[in-house]
Amino acid sequence: MMDRILLLTMGDPAGIGPEVTVKALSHPEARRGCIPVVVGDEQPMRAALEFTGSSLSLNVIEQPEEALCREGVIDLMDLRALRGQAYTPGKVSAACGEAAFCYVTKAIELAMQGRAAGVVTAPINKEALHLAGHKYSGHTEIFADYTNTRDYAMLLMSGALRVIHVTTHVSMREACDLIKTERVLKTIRLAQEALTMLGMPKGKIGVAGLNAHASENGLFGHEEADAILPAIEMARAEGIDAEGPVPPDTVFVKAAGGVYDIVVAMYHDQGHIPLKLFGFRMDPKTGLFSSMSGINTTIGLPIIRTSVDHGTAFDRAGKNTANEMSMVEAITTAVQMIPYYEAKKHA
Repeated sequence: MMDRILLLTMGDPAGIGPEVTVKALSHPEARRGCIPVVVGDEQPMRAALEFTGSSLSLNVIEQPEEALCREGVIDLMDLRALRGQAYTPGKVSAACGEAAFCYVTKAIELAMQGRAAGVVTAPINKEALHLAGHKYSGHTEIFADYTNTRDYAMLLMSGALRVIHVTTHVSMREACDLIKTERVLKTIRLAQEALTMLGMPKGKIGVAGLNAHASENGLFGHEEADAILPAIEMARAEGIDAEGPVPPDTVFVKAAGGVYDIVVAMYHDQGHIPLKLFGFRMDPKTGLFSSMSGINTTIGLPIIRTSVDHGTAFDRAGKNTANEMSMVEAITTAVQMIPYYEAKKHA
């Protein structure tokens, strides 16, 4: 049973996490091949059931092994992390930041103990997290810290487009300074691991340049020649099918067209912008996202971790307007990864 349990952290109680979790678990595909157990607080989950008009019911449990795994029922580990404190949907607070942090760290603890196959995370709010005294820039860094993982990278996926990042939550100035051969090579290796995990061990990796036109042979910068190209050559010597540096303005078009199975991006927005353009659709009449396709996962961890690829959306919290499809995809992708992690565990 434990090798099929996926722990779904509820996210910030004041955000759209409870809503997208409730809505996602109404989809049959979100339950196929796994036992989803929500880790959170009962009050926000009951509120989400009510304002969404969901026909699902809650089964409140103390341990993941107590899950009923029944159609029409959400198994919820109630951590009582809010400790009875009131919260307001859409409002940043230290109480909600602390609660969201508790959900994540408890889920990591259980997965590291082998009591779950992995963790799927709803969005947290960095400001609330910091107000609660937890100075992390996001889920990725929390998971790396609490699993004692040194080499890891953020992977985004939307349909056929997959992007893994050399740097993420740092300033542009710092990102440029971090583009070193060793770091780029580690990310290319993690890209290969991601492809293997997804059943594409012979996939092709496109490595983006940092500068315009991938520096045009040194006309617009030196990072490609000094750091990126040497990393690609080392990876190819290891048998990894990596190509580049490819100009950043064409590498994602090629990936979307099937030339590359994954792209190694040099910095946060270089990878996030094409992914969100590819996966998000907005209704011009309402200004709301009509679809939000895409997920975030952390490669290099000893446990599965997937996540929605959007934030807490405080402006829509409690209004029954959040789109749950990113959460559904995060769950189904985690299920897809279970065999890889099981084989790795028993190797």
